[in-house]
Amino acid sequence: MEKQPNVLLTGTPGVGKTTLGKELAGRTGLTYINVGELAKEGNLYEGYDEEYSCPILDEDRVVDELDDKMSEGGIIVDYHGCDFFPERWFHIVFVLRTDNSILYDRLEKGITVERNFRTTFSVRFSRLYMKRLWSHIMRRLCISYPATCLRTWK
Repeated sequence: MEKQPNVLLTGTPGVGKTTLGKELAGRTGLTYINVGELAKEGNLYEGYDEEYSCPILDEDRVVDELDDKMSEGGIIVDYHGCDFFPERWFHIVFVLRTDNSILYDRLEKGITVERNFRTTFSVRFSRLYMKRLWSHIMRRLCISYPATCLRTWK
């Protein structure tokens, strides 16, 4: 029996990764994993960033935690970064994006720390993120997907 594919959903915070991931899991039977939630549940942190008021993810521990599951296949991973995941894990990568005005409204509702909000929303961040993503993940695996398409599911 052929194993099911592993999918990475990535993109800046607020573009719809969680919405899409849960919807895909519900429709396909694949297992949805939100890396932020996984880290919180397993305390997979290596410290705390005082400047941004957030924990620092222990990437090695996250990889160790996920490795067996990823080997089995059938996993949808949701995370805003991708540079520490082994390329061998994923069959396809979806890079979600959305219009900045939509992103601004979403982040404004969900972010409480003003400095973190300004940093996350920065257009420069979005461009640098995409450049870093494309340089790390094999281009043949990536599909840039406008999150506005999610509206058609509702």
